[in-house]
Amino acid sequence: MSRCVVALVAIFAIAVSVWQLETGRGGLEITPLEVPGGTPATLYRRADAGPAPAVVIAHGFAGSQQLMASYALTLARAGHLVATFDFEGHGRNPTPMSGDVTSIDGTTQLLMAEAGRVADALLAQPEADGRLAYLGHSMAADIIVRQALESPTADAVVAVSMFSRAVTADEPRNLLVIVGDWEPRLKAEALRVLAMADSDATPGETVGEIAEGTARRVVFAPRVEHVGVLYSQVALAAARDWFDAVFADVTARAADAGTDAPVARRGGWIALLLAGIVALAWPLCALLPVGTPRVPRLSTRRFAVAALLPAALVPLVLWPLETRVLPALVADYLVLHFALYGAVTLALLWRAGALTAQAWGRVAWIALAVAVFSIVVFGAALDRYVASFFPHAGRVAVIVGLVLGAVPLLVGDALLTEGGRAPVWRVLLVRGAFVASLGIAVALDPGSLFFLLIILPVIVLFFLVFGTIGGWVGRRTGLPVAAGLGLGLVLAWAVGVSFPMFVG
Repeated sequence: MSRCVVALVAIFAIAVSVWQLETGRGGLEITPLEVPGGTPATLYRRADAGPAPAVVIAHGFAGSQQLMASYALTLARAGHLVATFDFEGHGRNPTPMSGDVTSIDGTTQLLMAEAGRVADALLAQPEADGRLAYLGHSMAADIIVRQALESPTADAVVAVSMFSRAVTADEPRNLLVIVGDWEPRLKAEALRVLAMADSDATPGETVGEIAEGTARRVVFAPRVEHVGVLYSQVALAAARDWFDAVFADVTARAADAGTDAPVARRGGWIALLLAGIVALAWPLCALLPVGTPRVPRLSTRRFAVAALLPAALVPLVLWPLETRVLPALVADYLVLHFALYGAVTLALLWRAGALTAQAWGRVAWIALAVAVFSIVVFGAALDRYVASFFPHAGRVAVIVGLVLGAVPLLVGDALLTEGGRAPVWRVLLVRGAFVASLGIAVALDPGSLFFLLIILPVIVLFFLVFGTIGGWVGRRTGLPVAAGLGLGLVLAWAVGVSFPMFVG
């Protein structure tokens, strides 16, 4: 009975969330934008809008254009002609990143050129009135600050979570910096930029003159971090109001037409949608066969060795090795880290007698069911509303390569956590040790593996979401290997579609 209730509540949450998210797109025309070079791009415009300024919106490192949809919807509803796009190497852009990622004259110039091509394509639309603005997040904030100074020059820039040495006291024109309140280092950078224009200025205060292009403003979005700032109502309203101030005629025209331009309220509905899908997995587990536990519980000493030894050993073994395996930034290292970590864990479990016979026919189809539900159902929601999750053909090799590492890693995890039956402290120790091992790898080689820091929150979120589903499957079936195998496929897919494709 309880599973039926949870299923009904989950389905209701999913339906309401989808309805709200789709309603938020109402009144807008959202169509592909053709860009020279094949850059995937999307055009947002209000159906009844007249000639309008063009706003190019750019995502950050390891992001995609879906991440920026809240800004696109908000600005398009305010009357602007808006474009989002996938940078090369990101999302479904088939062209990999290239050049030197550590040099301003390297990859940065290539990404600037791509943003410029999107701007040219947007300005070529019949509805464009010739004026241009940029909005960028994180890595893209520096890109658009620099590109705003190139032809065609921009009338305004909104830089979200920005770090850029290209900003001066009066360039780029009319700069708004938005930072999440939980981004202390980027808050300090925003204050440094503001002080260049007026050493006495405070956040929330506009200094300089919009008409002269010298306006500067810093806004701290409360209670959000580097990703939450993309959904913050304060941040979205600040961006809308800044462009309204720069392009005042658009605001006046919308007011005369009686058009309301609310900010997009998507973050809570996305969270509810994803929570509903995860919750739905519990009643669906009732469709799986019931089995008895097949994993013996290790003694505390043997468990501690199996949980902690790989975390310390793997980063040290891989530290001196060259890890050019796959055409994606740090994914090649992750393949080796995942695979060696899983192999060491499984070897220790074998010595401890914790590897038992499995009903492999049953394991295979249960694992496939876990992977299909997670990738197709959960993934479809992510791809539509959060970030690119369905890959182009060039990413298939990366995903296959990651499978070779992720499967042994997650099978080892499932066995150590006894398919969800282990005490909570053991689960926390196993997964905390793995996250710590990635942190050790970054500390040993920050120059090459700095970008691994981006995946640490993703790994934590993966264990919270899919680890919960895996526990339900393991407890129901008594086959933790099935849950580990299925989640290994999911982890490989999730990482394979996230990290930028790169050829150096």
